[in-house]
Amino acid sequence: MAAFLVSTIVVMVPEGNCITIQEERELSKAFMKVIRSQFRLIEDPIIVDYVNQVGKRILTVVPPQPFRYQFYVIHEDTYNAFATPAGHIFINSGLFAALESEEELAGIIGHEISHVVCRHISDRIENSKKIGMATLAGMVAGVLLGVGGVGAAASAVTIGSVAAGQTAALAYSRENEMQADQLGLVYLTQAGYSGAGLLTSLKKIRSKQWYGSEQIPTYLTTHPASELRMSYIDNWLNHNPAENTGKQIDTGAFDLAHTRLTALYTDEKIALNHFKSELDESPGDPLAHYGYALTLMRGEKGHEAAVHMKQAIEGNAMATHMLQDLGRIYFQDGQYQKAMQALLAGNSDKNPEGQLYLGRTQMELGRMAEAKDTFENLVRDNGNYSQAYYYLGESSGRLGDMFGAHYNLGRFYLQMGDRKNAGFHLNRALKLAVDDARKKAVRHQLEELGPKKKRKPGAG
Repeated sequence: MAAFLVSTIVVMVPEGNCITIQEERELSKAFMKVIRSQFRLIEDPIIVDYVNQVGKRILTVVPPQPFRYQFYVIHEDTYNAFATPAGHIFINSGLFAALESEEELAGIIGHEISHVVCRHISDRIENSKKIGMATLAGMVAGVLLGVGGVGAAASAVTIGSVAAGQTAALAYSRENEMQADQLGLVYLTQAGYSGAGLLTSLKKIRSKQWYGSEQIPTYLTTHPASELRMSYIDNWLNHNPAENTGKQIDTGAFDLAHTRLTALYTDEKIALNHFKSELDESPGDPLAHYGYALTLMRGEKGHEAAVHMKQAIEGNAMATHMLQDLGRIYFQDGQYQKAMQALLAGNSDKNPEGQLYLGRTQMELGRMAEAKDTFENLVRDNGNYSQAYYYLGESSGRLGDMFGAHYNLGRFYLQMGDRKNAGFHLNRALKLAVDDARKKAVRHQLEELGPKKKRKPGAG
């Protein structure tokens, strides 16, 4: 009887009790401003594209959604992952680094997708929307980002007059978590995963509490009832053995993204020791050389980094991204001609990060007009790649195009959540705009920035 209940449970998605789809989109937009102002989003295309690839694979089995799902990695060492209304899903770099397979990553992402499908947060904020979207976004951030650590930053944006009870009412319930697990397991297995990654990832998160951590991992504070959940998932897996769907998992894609994340976005000393240990065990492993080279690059050890990157390339001649990284190493070491050669050989114009360093190399070589063209192409093809706007603004300014300089610097600071600098540059751009098209473009960005806050009478 128990087996029957586990294998045939029906997941009901709530209807009619949520905020509207449009309100959900507005809340999500406000929430993104909170995230960008408080945290650093990793923009590395190899990492971000891979995470989106896994998310999109799961979405192929999800019923049609009213939102365009997007997946992000936050540069934050804590164990956390969360989903906002309207399909924005985040995983912290610390949690990603702790995972060991695509199965585990998919388990986390599938669970978060299920929260969005079930509209759990949207259902809980129906009675709170009178507060205002900006304040409400801060409250949601405080809940999803946990208490202490990153939660402390989130709490700064929750308005002090908001009752703590209202904030607590937004938190996921145990029933929410169970429903997301149930639905997530269905999606995972239909997408060609075993579902076991959800269980092993939860065990990893749970075990962190016993390795000297004084706090419960953030993920456990934002996703409650972990012991009961793990018991349910284990039981479900035992009674629902994964079927061979014919969909293969590219382990190399996970290994590449995970290596880059470990090398570039975790503690530098820990990363160096990790890859040095891997090289001691497997001296010919191209991926270990690759990770070691990237980590050495962070410490500005250009010569040694180049040696290991070349060894990585020799073991994986088809990996053009490694040539791009070699170009980046030469760039940081001041060897701009070598950087140019490596970047061009790596077809860097096809990759956002490679394109960024190609443009920066052109700037250092005094080829400013070429650099501006490179950055313009980068912005056109990758509108969310914030660093591109900074260097497009800088190259425009050096060429005497002050409108372009202020406009693109304004867009950079807007994406970074820096309202003060964004407002300064965009208003300067508006004064410099000489035609209606440019004025319209600037005003659109100023609308994204939002209205200025009114000062209270008598404020100093």
